[in-house]
Amino acid sequence: MPRLFDAYIIVDWSASAKPKTGKDSIWVGIRARDARLKFQFSSANPKTRLEARQFILEITQKLIARGDKVLIGFDFALGYPAGTADALGLDTKTKLAWQAMHEHLSAKVKEKEDNSNARFALAAGMNYAMTKGAHPFWGAPKRDAVSTLATKKGDFSAPDSLPEHREAERWVKANFKANPKSVWQLLGVGAVGSQALLGIPTVSFLRSHIEHAQIWPFETGLKALSSRDLKDTSCILAEVYPSTVTVTPNPGEILDLAQVRTLSEHLESLDSAGELAKAFGPPNSLNTRIIHKIEAEEGWILAK
Repeated sequence: MPRLFDAYIIVDWSASAKPKTGKDSIWVGIRARDARLKFQFSSANPKTRLEARQFILEITQKLIARGDKVLIGFDFALGYPAGTADALGLDTKTKLAWQAMHEHLSAKVKEKEDNSNARFALAAGMNYAMTKGAHPFWGAPKRDAVSTLATKKGDFSAPDSLPEHREAERWVKANFKANPKSVWQLLGVGAVGSQALLGIPTVSFLRSHIEHAQIWPFETGLKALSSRDLKDTSCILAEVYPSTVTVTPNPGEILDLAQVRTLSEHLESLDSAGELAKAFGPPNSLNTRIIHKIEAEEGWILAK
């Protein structure tokens, strides 16, 4: 089977409220061919989300301009549990739920040069729209806790609660040595809720600025992809999860950098072996109903 992609970019996102480099900051790993057509790894460590957004756009456009087909993986959820867009009162009659959510967050999140953000206020406002209380988002620092955003988790077992986890998190937990956090958790070790709130607008930005880009699986469908499927596609934007691979940092290498390096190598290796195409499809355990909600709103994690 021919290779699907020519370059692999992995993005380790950050919700930091100030410019930051090094540990627990944004890392972008790029695995692409050099002048001798051999795959090489390079990385960047932008200090703000705006810098990262521009860097990813420019490097992707450069790779596409030379004829490469690019896969970009982001280490945060690209969708929310089924029913979220409706709970927020978004327009799901003329738009798919994932699209309505991406547009909503893109309108609400205003990135600044100093990297400051109002993610806790945003989550509190979304909680109010969904439940009029401190649910489902949770995990605010004490200084940011309000009547509609608490420090501790609410009751996801309540009959009218949105699910705590997406189908993707449940699948990863069952099939990998990993324990992914809920997209509703904003703070704490391993939490990714803040990264998703602030990261989805960047994915939406890149989707609109990279000609012929598509977001998997929302626009491609949750199915094994072929070269024919990607004939008119320049770039696929997907969700990845570092804990689905074994990451061993090199001596002196920051874990975040090791993760983007390892994932980019892993995806390129799968593609070279003709195994990556199947990873874009659903596991046999998923039925048609679940696949529909994944494609319409929840998204999926690219892992094999």
